[in-house]
Amino acid sequence: MRKSQRVQFAGHHGLPLSGILEIPQTEPRGWLLFSHCFTCNKDLKGIVRISRGLSDRGWGVLRYDFAGLGNSEGVFQETNFSTNCVDLRRAAEFLTAEFHGPRFLIGHSFGGAASLAMASEIPSVVGVIAVAAPSDTHHLARLLTSMSPEIESVGVGVVTIGGMQHTISKQMIEDFRSQRLNDRVRDLKKPILAFHSPDDETVTFEHALINAGYRGIDSNEPPAPNGMYPRTLVSLPGSNHLLTSSDRDIPMIVSIIDAWCERLS
Repeated sequence: MRKSQRVQFAGHHGLPLSGILEIPQTEPRGWLLFSHCFTCNKDLKGIVRISRGLSDRGWGVLRYDFAGLGNSEGVFQETNFSTNCVDLRRAAEFLTAEFHGPRFLIGHSFGGAASLAMASEIPSVVGVIAVAAPSDTHHLARLLTSMSPEIESVGVGVVTIGGMQHTISKQMIEDFRSQRLNDRVRDLKKPILAFHSPDDETVTFEHALINAGYRGIDSNEPPAPNGMYPRTLVSLPGSNHLLTSSDRDIPMIVSIIDAWCERLS
């Protein structure tokens, strides 16, 4: 039987971040680092089930909370995409020091975006798994400011996401707007496995087509090349953004990730 173990490590400001290791019964076939979505946490149902499913197949998984969310310390409105990327790096450094460098980054939604952004900076990583991930951060800035115009006019505003209220600061929006994630995704020289639903109500399927290299960022730009760094898109028709609408999704996702990671190991 696998074992779940709570851990802590320092994040971008030195404050403790909370994580859970899913450790298989035998020596891990490799380690995966799992980053969660915007305003979510490591205990989201889909993240837990995928992590434990992979651990049951022999992979070690670290799922963790970004600063200011879940059980991690920090103030959420003081964070942004850049701090998330640093937190991801700190999580990778923790895994490297305590066990082994992560072989794969896996992320859901905004955590998938952070994983795509950081993959080239972590030498041990050989591939990225992006689940319902956006291809840019600008769309989230537009969405949040439309939900709360006070973010722009006052410098801070409150939005409701998933029934929970969150305070969003203007610095967070400005950081989202400053990112060039699509350039990083286009230039990434590591394989990508993307899962996405054509019916995703939060991040449109177009983002998956860009991440997987089937189309460019705009009509004048060619798609990303494959060759040595192949990109694979798995469609999840009928599924929602949080992967809660079908009991068939998680077992299939786990099975495909397992085979894909084994192929690259």
